[in-house]
Amino acid sequence: MSQNILSKATVMIERPARYGKQLVNHLKRKNGGEWDAEAERGWVNLGEDRAEVVAAADRLELSVEGPADAAERLENVVGRHLVGFARNLEIEVQWHRNDNASGTRQATE
Repeated sequence: MSQNILSKATVMIERPARYGKQLVNHLKRKNGGEWDAEAERGWVNLGEDRAEVVAAADRLELSVEGPADAAERLENVVGRHLVGFARNLEIEVQWHRNDNASGTRQATE
């Protein structure tokens, strides 16, 4: 059995609550999730795994948690969707894992 990995990314972005809400509302369609507009935070089930999204004044704080062998897939699902929604902005999603393994990177080109 694989140990769970927590991977986090801080994304500097304009209107973080708008993009956080859009990301959660899109991803929750398959397995559920919720965006709390007042708290400007949300979560999404990604199969048996989970992602959390928190909007701050100038950034989104993203985290995914799941088995080590699923970390890359989870990072890519969340990161690629955010980059797709913010394709008119220059953003970078660089993931950092709690096991010190290299995380993935998604960015607008």
